[in-house]
Amino acid sequence: MSDRGGKPVENETKKEIMFNRMKEKKKEVKIVRRIVLAIVLIVLIGGGIAAYSGYNYVKSALQPMDEKSEKVIPITVEIGSNLDSIATLLEKNEIIKDARIFKYYAKFNNESDFQAGDYGLTQAMTLDELIESLKTGKVYREPVFTMTVPEGLTLGQIAAVVEKRTAHSAEDFLELVKDPVFIDEMINKYPTLLTEEVKGENVRYAFEGYLYPATYAFYEENPSLEEIVDQMLSSTATVVAPYTDVLAEQEKSVHWLLTFASLLEEEATASTDREMIASVFFNRIEKGIPLQTDPTVLYAFEGERDNIASDKNTEHPYNTYSVQGLPPGPIANPGQASIDAVLNAPESDYEYFLADENGTNYFSETYAEHLQKIEEHLR
Repeated sequence: MSDRGGKPVENETKKEIMFNRMKEKKKEVKIVRRIVLAIVLIVLIGGGIAAYSGYNYVKSALQPMDEKSEKVIPITVEIGSNLDSIATLLEKNEIIKDARIFKYYAKFNNESDFQAGDYGLTQAMTLDELIESLKTGKVYREPVFTMTVPEGLTLGQIAAVVEKRTAHSAEDFLELVKDPVFIDEMINKYPTLLTEEVKGENVRYAFEGYLYPATYAFYEENPSLEEIVDQMLSSTATVVAPYTDVLAEQEKSVHWLLTFASLLEEEATASTDREMIASVFFNRIEKGIPLQTDPTVLYAFEGERDNIASDKNTEHPYNTYSVQGLPPGPIANPGQASIDAVLNAPESDYEYFLADENGTNYFSETYAEHLQKIEEHLR
């Protein structure tokens, strides 16, 4: 098909594409020159003109930090943040090369009204993609695929999710998370999250409970297992960071928090009951009463609920029927609600609870009252 001038539409389209590319190139050059001029003026005033190399430096700063990077870097833009503080935040997290150039770029393009909130950004994002994300409150870059890890999964179950969503096998995943060298690398990388407690003598898996339940975005078809695990640990580090001061005041560790929270994740049938169940556990620990929570037995012996009765009296570090206090480590990955419940447990006199077939929980202060509720709701 031809247009009125007799030229093929396809050729005209190519010309338009070339013309648009030239326009974009001219726009980029114009922006670079304006930014260079602004910086030079500032530097001249400050007396340090040698600090910048001019055009080439600015041009490189307008490009993504690493076009091949897939690691999602979590950042939080606080309410009331302005362009200066956001630019500084991006540079500090190595998402952009230079905060001033990002700021000038945004100003020259009349970009503003950035949204407060939590973001997952990458070094592969362009300045336009970063700006679009910060304006809309969403990650502008489309992932190649996503992987959802629900709450309450063990490492073995997470391994199955990874196998289903990626080209990696569950066996390779478990081999990595048990690798002492990799464990030490992650401890060094996340020292406030991972401590030597995860390598305790009776801890089954160092990272059990530490791979946060969430939907993860990946920007290449086959991310490495190291990148997958690293991203999950990074999310957990971000989630628990606000609790570090409270834990320090109570002389408790992140390992203690995640272990406690994992029991709530497995026991609770409703989000509203988690705090009260936590209260029951606190009361039993304080009085030296074993927690006697069935999920720890299932985890200890990797059994089925139908066979749990025979396992309750068998000694095992994770069996809270045979040992007092918390197990050596988490038994699953707790979500935000369970983590919050540990630190917001109300004061009560409850020492027992049970759940009926509909998931309704009933709490009791005495064993006699507990037995009565068993008769009423379970028989």
